[in-house]
Amino acid sequence: MKINIGIPEKNRLEMAKLLNHLLANEYVLYTKTWKFHWNVVGPHFGSLHAFLDTHVEQLSKIIDEVAERVRALGVKSDGTLTEFLEKTSLPEHPGQNPDDLSMLKLLAEDHETIIRKTHEDAEFSIKLGDPGTNNFLCELVETHEKMAWMLRSFLE
Repeated sequence: MKINIGIPEKNRLEMAKLLNHLLANEYVLYTKTWKFHWNVVGPHFGSLHAFLDTHVEQLSKIIDEVAERVRALGVKSDGTLTEFLEKTSLPEHPGQNPDDLSMLKLLAEDHETIIRKTHEDAEFSIKLGDPGTNNFLCELVETHEKMAWMLRSFLE
């Protein structure tokens, strides 16, 4: 069925491409947060284990919302690890298990990377005439800003 939501097809496809890149970043951050949740040790174990669990839950919801936004634009969402690894701009750290505070620093940096890129994508969504995605991305920035603040607060 042809989509007629007031956004030209070319613009919808371009925005969906950016959203699939965001989806890749969100999924890599989600996976990294799980890894750190599972492997945290030290005197802050209990509080950090629970704290990271809440972040995993939030990231799971974000991933679903990003994928569904892609679908709302009429494009299939990426959904394989291969696609995510091809499109992510976040570094992975295979075989490394940093100490608890280093884990939090890495996660905060990843959130900040997503925030900066999402700012760019939100501005671009306006140029493409996509206020729905712009609203979605602006709200997402707020969510990541709060998560990054909480991570930085542990580090201070």
